[in-house]
Amino acid sequence: MRLPSILRTAAPPVAIQITSRAVSGITLTRHGGAPVISAHAIEPLPAGIVTPSFTAQNIADRAVVAGAVSRVAAKLGGRSRRAVLVLPDSVAKVSLVRLDAVPGRADDLDQLIRWHVRKSAPFPIEEAQVSYSPGAALPGGGREYVVALARAQVVREFEGACAEAGLHAGLVDLATLSLVNTVLIANGPVPGDWLLVHVTPDYGSIVILRGQELIFFRNRAEGSDESLPDLVHQTAMYYEDRLSGGGFARVVVAGVGADGGAGGGASTTLETLRRQVEAKLGVRTDTVDPQRVAKFSDRIAADPALTITIAPLVGALAGASADA
Repeated sequence: MRLPSILRTAAPPVAIQITSRAVSGITLTRHGGAPVISAHAIEPLPAGIVTPSFTAQNIADRAVVAGAVSRVAAKLGGRSRRAVLVLPDSVAKVSLVRLDAVPGRADDLDQLIRWHVRKSAPFPIEEAQVSYSPGAALPGGGREYVVALARAQVVREFEGACAEAGLHAGLVDLATLSLVNTVLIANGPVPGDWLLVHVTPDYGSIVILRGQELIFFRNRAEGSDESLPDLVHQTAMYYEDRLSGGGFARVVVAGVGADGGAGGGASTTLETLRRQVEAKLGVRTDTVDPQRVAKFSDRIAADPALTITIAPLVGALAGASADA
């Protein structure tokens, strides 16, 4: 399965993630035919340098971000100057577009999808970067499409920081969509419906999939009036009432807390969220283990905070390689 990236070319071996707290990266190679994390690095960012936003400026000082990207790239080694770039969900808007009839020509489909999402963009659609992938089939030959809408200038901010560091972002993905790929590749197709809750210091995202097809996506900024567990409960009610939900075969909780994943705090925060979600839904939750997709070449076990940080990176690279 491949969820929509904001910008796509052939799959590179390196992934870089930029958040409000840090720049992180991994290199994915193959050993005996199996994917291996051959290098990884994390560089913290000063507060206020990156502020993920759908409409406003995201990077206050590009030189600082470029410097962090350059240091991460140097630690990753290798000669590749191409990378998958993973960005916070809040730089884009993900929606589902239902088409009762799908145009036969790609250009017509592109124009129709852009027409559908133009009302949700607080800027001219001509300034947007729009990417989409097929979702659930509809009765009568129609189809839903999973659409990612971002302001092109916002994407260029992050691409520019990478370019200044000597990297070309040939593919740009969102963190939670990349995380979905990690879960799917690590565990194989999930029979029935399943829920993913992804929490970060800046936002929380909730995704529902029916097998491999995304049927619900919601993003909530950190600091909103509603707590994330309450939002999960509301989502479950919506799922039952509006999406013909018959219960979740699996619930996955992933991400980092307000400490940004430093030390044991991330695991503690994640465990607290898991307990809250389990109490709201009355089901057992799982976590994401990216080492089921690609193991570290230099260690048997990794710190939980590290695996939490790299999980979207693994999904972005493994998913891109599967589609290459």
